[in-house]
Amino acid sequence: MNDDLDSIDDDEMQGAFAANVFAMIRLAKAAAPHMKPGSAIINRTSEQAKVAGKNMIVYAATKGAISSLTVGPSNLLSSDGIRVNAVAPGPIWAPIQPIAKSPKELETLGQDTPIGRAGQPGELATAYVMLASAEGSYMSGNVVAVTGGVPIS
Repeated sequence: MNDDLDSIDDDEMQGAFAANVFAMIRLAKAAAPHMKPGSAIINRTSEQAKVAGKNMIVYAATKGAISSLTVGPSNLLSSDGIRVNAVAPGPIWAPIQPIAKSPKELETLGQDTPIGRAGQPGELATAYVMLASAEGSYMSGNVVAVTGGVPIS
């Protein structure tokens, strides 16, 4: 979390990009040669990629990079029959929430979405299953929003 630009720590920023962006690229590079036509890579981004909160600058930047890096590999790998998509969750009740948010923030998690609540992990899972299955076979280079109605396009 950042209160101002000066509070962005270079080491934390490099760590965030290493974990969220560089690892994703390295994983795709390692996996793609072993994938068969019909396979799918599904990245995880966030609504923060498009509607970045002012106190989540670095996190949002990594998620924006993931959204962009979903399209490029999709274009590269589609000729091999490999689809690349991403899921962009909004506020979801996940184990990270009590670590990343204050008790006051947890009380209102998701209430600012059009649906008015945070999502459950099962509501997010269906997007991943669809993208991994034959039902998603005509989808590549997409970011699927599971945001409680918050538009991200």
